Amino acid sequence: MLKHSSSRFRFTGLVLASLLLTLTACPGSEDPDEDGGTPVTDAGPDGGPVEGPAVCADGKKHSTEACDDGNTISGDGCKSDCTQVEDGFECPTPGNKCVVATACGNGLVEPGEVTDAGVTGEVCDDRNKADGDGCSANCKVVEQGWSCPFQGQRCRAAQCGDSIIAGEEECEDGNAAKGDGCSDICRLEPGYKCEPGKPCVRTTCGDNKKEGTEQCDDGNNDMGDGCSPLCVLEPKCVNGACQAICGDGVILPGDTTEQCDDGNVRANDGCSSTCKLEEGFACTRITESPPASVEVPVVYRDFRGKNQPVGGAYPATTHPDFDDANGGETGIVGPLYTSTLTNLKPTYAKAGVASNTTHGKTAFDQWYRDVPGVNKTVVSTLKLNKQGTGSYVFDNQSFFPLDALGWVASMQENKQNDGNGIARNFSFTSEARYWFEFKGTEVLSFRGDDDVFVYINGKLALDLGGVHGPLDGQVSLANATTVSDLGLVKGKIYEVVVFQAERHITGSSYKLTLNNFETQRTECKSTCGNGAVDVGEQCDKGNLNGPGYNKCSLTCIWNARCGDGVTQFDFGETCDDANTNDRDGCRNTCQVDVG
Repeated sequence: MLKHSSSRFRFTGLVLASLLLTLTACPGSEDPDEDGGTPVTDAGPDGGPVEGPAVCADGKKHSTEACDDGNTISGDGCKSDCTQVEDGFECPTPGNKCVVATACGNGLVEPGEVTDAGVTGEVCDDRNKADGDGCSANCKVVEQGWSCPFQGQRCRAAQCGDSIIAGEEECEDGNAAKGDGCSDICRLEPGYKCEPGKPCVRTTCGDNKKEGTEQCDDGNNDMGDGCSPLCVLEPKCVNGACQAICGDGVILPGDTTEQCDDGNVRANDGCSSTCKLEEGFACTRITESPPASVEVPVVYRDFRGKNQPVGGAYPATTHPDFDDANGGETGIVGPLYTSTLTNLKPTYAKAGVASNTTHGKTAFDQWYRDVPGVNKTVVSTLKLNKQGTGSYVFDNQSFFPLDALGWVASMQENKQNDGNGIARNFSFTSEARYWFEFKGTEVLSFRGDDDVFVYINGKLALDLGGVHGPLDGQVSLANATTVSDLGLVKGKIYEVVVFQAERHITGSSYKLTLNNFETQRTECKSTCGNGAVDVGEQCDKGNLNGPGYNKCSLTCIWNARCGDGVTQFDFGETCDDANTNDRDGCRNTCQVDVG
């Protein structure tokens, strides 16, 4: 026994001696090394000690980790991958459990007391420390014009009509009336812009200023360049693949870049300015039922034909291609139009070749382009009504949309008899574009006089060129050869462009039949915190929402809880089989059934 005890004593003494040697040679000692220099230790790029690899749940907070509470369980304050301290928690000591935070910005309203000196607690908490969003930076004031009914959620407008823009409001003209530019829920009405507390005024599409409800304004009348002459964003599609445009209110088939699109680029309404879902809102995708009618943008260009007077109050020239020759003529345009965003127009194919009804490339290139002094441009829409077959049709056998517009409106063109004793404005072109999802069953029908050129996916699909009476044509996209020639693939998005020209004084008709106006958009509602489980929510306990085991979070999803299929040992669970069967070895209390 004594020998054993003495041996143990000698071993302890060796350990102590070793520790003393280690302490005298620790980093930072000024004793020189054997070469007379200062001992060197490994250091990181910032001069600090080199860290090992980050290992979530090892209880050591790496510089790349937001926290590390020693486990990989979300809902207890530190996210399962250690990348985020969860709302309402603080994680001050690595390796230890996180604790419920008690501070402004944690999403929990901690009321405190009201004293003569003021409010010691909080009256609101929207999970940030910022002014100007309804709840003040110190969480003690609900700002003017705002209401903050639910803790942890964004504040909202107190009321529409108080001249203070707040929450989801886009405008405030001091009233809650419709039809004056700012609606009864304080959202901008089409074609208006508004300053707070002032009457709304109309915007001018084409002035190169994006204002009000305009999605864009590039200052021109070109179609197919990304911004229509109606100041609406256009899809940008190449060979059926379209670039998603955040804020256009359309989620394209198969698109994964947009989590949502509610038709605007505002934040704090459920769908962010980059079309990402925002916390605190229930957002659903809505497939809109085909409406009773749709309106397709159209650009008209008015010309003065060869029989119009010249000089004096009238322009000095007329256009040679209008009110001149007669007769059908195919082959005026080429099989493709250019795919650049600056020149989506037909190409003249009669250069150097005899033409019965046209007078060269320069004259033809003016048909569908703005040329001051040669044509006058009018932007409008074609209203197509839904048919029993589900298709949409515009059909007008007396098609004179510019009777009171263009050169006639400026009194520089004389109307002419249409053969029925009615004075009309002849000599104009039209250009209409729309996009559709190719399903392989479409039959697109057209009728026109005079010229009609239809392009699909940038390729000429129908040529009814020349000066003639009404001619009908159609493109069947159920025809395999046609589909192959046009390069179409099911499920992809393609553009249809219809170029038309009215060039002779006898009559004018126009018919357009289109399909597939089904679209998807996003609708978001701020519902988390109202105590009801709404669409997109897992739970909602009202102001009882918050951090903690078996509780509904501030974003209306369950925190770690019994029944989530993950055994939360840190919260005393010994099993979790994600069901409500109490006789399968794991009780509904998440304890192993040993009975």
